[in-house]
Amino acid sequence: MNDEAATKTGAYLCQGCGLGDRLDVAQLAELAKSDGGAAVVRRHDMLCSAAGVAQINADIAEQNLTHLVIGACSRRAKTEAFNFAEVAPAVAPADGNGAAAAVAVARANLREGVIWTQPDTDEARETTQEMAADYVRMACAEARHMRPPAASAQRATNRRILVVGGGVSGMTAAVESAAAGYPVLLVEKTGQLGGWTRRLHRRLPAAEPYSAPRENDIGDLVARVEADRAITVFLNATVTRTSGAPGRFSVDITGADGVATENIGAIVQASGFSRYDAGRLPEFAVGKTPDVVDQMALEQLAADAGDAAIKRPSDGAEVTSVVFVQCAGQRSDKPGHLPYCSGFCCNVSIKQALYFKARNPAADTHIIYTDLRVPGNGEDFYRAAQEAGVAFTNGVVERVEVGDGGDGDGDGGGGLAVHFRDNILGEDAVAAADLVVLATGQVPNSGVDIAATGSPAATVDSAATNGGGSGDGDSGGGDSGSDGNSGDRDSAAATGNGGGQAVVPVESILNLDYRQGPDMPHLKHGFSDSHFICFPYETRRTGIYTCGPVRRPMDIQQAVEDATGAAMKAVQAIENAGAGRAAHPRAGDLSFPSFRREGCTQCKRCTVECPFGAIDEDETGYPQFNESRCRRCGTCMGACPVRVISFENYSVDTVGQQIKAIDMPDEFDEKPRILILACENDAYPALDMAAHNRIEYNAFVRVIPIRCLGSVNLIWVTDALNAGFDGIMLMGCKKGDDYQCHFVSGAALAHERMSKIDDTLEQLQLEPERVQGYEIEITDIRRVPQLINDYAAKIDAIGMNPFKGF
Repeated sequence: MNDEAATKTGAYLCQGCGLGDRLDVAQLAELAKSDGGAAVVRRHDMLCSAAGVAQINADIAEQNLTHLVIGACSRRAKTEAFNFAEVAPAVAPADGNGAAAAVAVARANLREGVIWTQPDTDEARETTQEMAADYVRMACAEARHMRPPAASAQRATNRRILVVGGGVSGMTAAVESAAAGYPVLLVEKTGQLGGWTRRLHRRLPAAEPYSAPRENDIGDLVARVEADRAITVFLNATVTRTSGAPGRFSVDITGADGVATENIGAIVQASGFSRYDAGRLPEFAVGKTPDVVDQMALEQLAADAGDAAIKRPSDGAEVTSVVFVQCAGQRSDKPGHLPYCSGFCCNVSIKQALYFKARNPAADTHIIYTDLRVPGNGEDFYRAAQEAGVAFTNGVVERVEVGDGGDGDGDGGGGLAVHFRDNILGEDAVAAADLVVLATGQVPNSGVDIAATGSPAATVDSAATNGGGSGDGDSGGGDSGSDGNSGDRDSAAATGNGGGQAVVPVESILNLDYRQGPDMPHLKHGFSDSHFICFPYETRRTGIYTCGPVRRPMDIQQAVEDATGAAMKAVQAIENAGAGRAAHPRAGDLSFPSFRREGCTQCKRCTVECPFGAIDEDETGYPQFNESRCRRCGTCMGACPVRVISFENYSVDTVGQQIKAIDMPDEFDEKPRILILACENDAYPALDMAAHNRIEYNAFVRVIPIRCLGSVNLIWVTDALNAGFDGIMLMGCKKGDDYQCHFVSGAALAHERMSKIDDTLEQLQLEPERVQGYEIEITDIRRVPQLINDYAAKIDAIGMNPFKGF
């Protein structure tokens, strides 16, 4: 990994924050020189101070240091003070471009990792010093096998942003991107901008006093887009091919005038949603009478009426009684229903009930709900409806029956009977109505489900028809990749609950030229995947961001905020790509993977397991790394069975040599050693915060932070066991549909790999408890130390590793 003859290491040990009081720092300094091979070793009373940093900078220049070991606080602390990534020695090895390489930095966590987790007693002094000594050895070993990374040679900066979808989300993303100084290409499938929002009669109030529906001002946003010279609009157009990477995407935009090939830097997908097919609810008399409508159809009735009374579709008579049925076909486990809440429907029903009250205060308006959810207005809108006379009943509607009005034609002219269970009174009830409005949900226009099909198939069991616009007007504000074409294609099969799903045509949104498939991976219920907890806009395709109801159910105001965030992330992706830096979560990381071609067996595990589609194969079958797509998680490194993939500052060697540097007591010392490989995103911060809270844990553990559990190569586990480690704890993020892994699938891949470690343990005749995996959240401040102590007790009961001393 590194030419040791060309390296010169400086080791710097801090005596501040109580380190000098609790540790024999002089002994650690000798250790850094003798065992660690450091050429320059210094102690300082406060290493992060201006004087301490100045000393290090002076040594880099005067002593020509190429590698640094900082023995002080956690690598998560004082990152600015100890950032020497841009510092180059006066005389240094040249990188591939002939420029002086910056120094490589390794951190020994002596504060949080040692003195803050151990008792300050005479009895604990020996084991505390041993911990510190091991961390110094480990940091020196890591440094020796690191190289300071240089930016990728593949970097490029095309500043244009492609926005797919001309609804509220898409137009907002376009306007915000242009305002930040980035030209925009806006692609809309239909002939008009505005999406579903353009069809609204009124909109929800977005500010105080939340007392009444407000005018639909979507025309103002459309006008802003059309007047902005930085935004180029493609109507009646679709994206038929997308290839490349952040900073250098190439897309084909196909419209009536042919195909335009454009180069862009980042992509925002704002393809919105389709309306759930109310025809799938025969129990509510859908299809039996025109007087049962969904919320979007009522918007049209209100718009047609203007300021006059809203008319019943069956006979044109004035509607004097209306029942709104909430959660129609959603929040249900029934086959063909949506299992989730679409979030906007309660507010929309309140808005529409006020349509009737504004025209006829005596109109009987009745909303039957199970849970009333009114985000964004502090319940003021709900109270305004109560004051206007809108009736709210907690209940579950079971069926709607159609009267014949005495003429026997069954057209609904005789009125409707809504049968429901009153949850407050605990009895069955019936409400009469001229009109019934169903609050149906949002089904995302997310394209082909590549996980379900395994290939870019033309049809799949899908939640969306994807040629559609966005659902109800206030539900995401018409955030669609299309609009007008979708009016007759609002039928959508439900997902997420098994049977009853229809096979419907699904059109790809982006037509990605990626080996993994043509669209974004889906999360739950067909919504485009994103990391909800930490990175809400990021997808598994670097430089491509989703926003609006294609990402999760939301209303107009939420969609506007969502689109602004996605636009800013697209800007960030362009700037990172231009500098050769990694995107989230290792933002700014200049490293990228490389491999030894002569050792590669072309097994393709790296290409298959990469969560982000960053690795293809060249014409000869060898992996071809696309650095701009890479998130630097190291999953490919963990997947490689022949260990030929590495990063300049993170490799099989940088971790493996740390494991080997740990002093291993023999079995008679009765000092077990437990190795913890801790994900740097959740587990390692949890350990740090436990230390800040002075929560003690076992002194026999040694912690190595790793980029992701997915980067763990099995050789680390087998080497540690062979070296005599008594136990190994693998701490990663939560996996599954509700994953918290910052690299999406790293934790799941690691779990799958480690499920095979039992075979290795059996071959070595070791107990399966010797290697244990744990799902850790960043908030597990007290749980993690307890897990460590419990595991240490388990190892104590099992006994020492029989390989110790060999």
